[in-house]
Amino acid sequence: MIHDMANVFLSLEPCNGDQIGYDPMENGLYLSHHKELSYSLNPYTSVLKRNAPTNSMIISTLSNDSGSFKRLRRTPSLGESFGSSTFYSTDSSSGGSSNCSLPRIGSTNSVNSLSLQPGLHFRDHVWALNQRYLAAEAIEEAAADIINQEEENGEGMKLVQLLITCAEAVACRDKSRASVLLSELRASALVFGTSFQRVASCFMQGLADRLALVQPLGTVGYVATPAMNKTDIALEKKEEALRLLYETCPHIQFGHFVANCSILEAFEGESFIHVVDLGMSLGLPHGHQWRRLIQSLVNRPGQPPHRLRITAVGQNIEKLQIIGDELEDYARSLGINLEFSAVESNLENLKPKDIKVYDGEVLVVNSILQLHCVVKESRGALNSVLQVVHELSPKILVLVEQDSSHNGPFFLGRFMEALHYYSAIFDSLDVMLPKYDTRRAKIEQFYFAEEIKNIVSCEGPARVERHERVDQWRRRMSRAGFQAAPIKMVSQAKQWLAKVNGHEGFTITEEKGCLVLGWKSKPIVAASCWKC
Repeated sequence: MIHDMANVFLSLEPCNGDQIGYDPMENGLYLSHHKELSYSLNPYTSVLKRNAPTNSMIISTLSNDSGSFKRLRRTPSLGESFGSSTFYSTDSSSGGSSNCSLPRIGSTNSVNSLSLQPGLHFRDHVWALNQRYLAAEAIEEAAADIINQEEENGEGMKLVQLLITCAEAVACRDKSRASVLLSELRASALVFGTSFQRVASCFMQGLADRLALVQPLGTVGYVATPAMNKTDIALEKKEEALRLLYETCPHIQFGHFVANCSILEAFEGESFIHVVDLGMSLGLPHGHQWRRLIQSLVNRPGQPPHRLRITAVGQNIEKLQIIGDELEDYARSLGINLEFSAVESNLENLKPKDIKVYDGEVLVVNSILQLHCVVKESRGALNSVLQVVHELSPKILVLVEQDSSHNGPFFLGRFMEALHYYSAIFDSLDVMLPKYDTRRAKIEQFYFAEEIKNIVSCEGPARVERHERVDQWRRRMSRAGFQAAPIKMVSQAKQWLAKVNGHEGFTITEEKGCLVLGWKSKPIVAASCWKC
């Protein structure tokens, strides 16, 4: 919760001709015709002040990076705002103060100065400002948790403050200040250090990449984010890191386990069954998920199905076909008639006609850590994919996604959420693998670091790691015409977790019909089921 709520107050400064609009799905208020929207809202300042050795006040700017927004600012004190129509806001880039005119809430001038669009109501703006406060709460909670984890370690505490201060400088486009802070971070954020030093090294890389893209102070917006040019060597390293992650951590295996249990329940008593796998389980070799499903179909009571079809959707058709050939051989050895087919397409371009569905067969759709990649600012890409799935009329859609909010419009909000999330993941890796184990270094630097850098440094189409919380997925799925199918197997899942991973830090909880895998109460991955 925000401890100093009175220290947060928003004021809008639209230029002549600007229009303030309202979109409840895009965090409320927006200003059209401008490149940047930012406001100086540092909800974790109070946390840092309570822990920092000095009383320095950090004023930050949260930027909306979609490229069509103006600036929002806040006063340092709500009481000062009501007491005077003028306030002073510290400019973190210059170290000076600026005298700004601030209309009082509720005054005629303040309403007229906003150039409100026709049809908007006061309650809409109240709702929008409330969303800002809720976002601020989330950021401060993330900061507080990170700081609490490091407060016993003086060096760790300094690193937390340094990393957050650097993120603020990057958000403010203060290149000189950010460059100095990055140099300090390079000396402290060690790849083979503590869990927080290691995660800090990944965020440092992301901040450095982002800093290279921002324009100097006094200009508006960011330069275009270049498409990520991944070499074959880099892809091979990431694939190896993904394989090590699958073998070492329960994150992906948890998704496969819950998905297979749900799929087996949907296939109960059916003879002609069909699975559509979006992304073919991240491209992991050998089709681990489907080998386990085939084995379960053989071992369950009654006759095995007359025909099992698996349709893989992905862009590397050669790799998919290799996996398919291996699965067909494996199924044949167990007496299962498997027909494998591959559709060469990304999810955004997938069409219903690409998936061949036969009369009389029961269809399920499987998506493991895939749909967040098609969540865009316009929401059109995801809606298109969900519409295709809905037209296929599957008995169930199994959705497994990272349970964290890395798709907010403001850079610092995403940064803090991601720092909290990946700190928990790196903490879990600390327990599972020795300090100097090369497997851990590969997982962190070639898999998770790539996700972190994408969240921190990329914008627009290049930013594909748009993870969202399970509540947001519920709203998205409901709007697309899907109904929740509660997963009622928490006891079974906990038994599975104890069997495959003996570390007590991992937890499995049930949340409104979804199963959530977490590390020391921090959600990591959520699994849910949906029906048309």
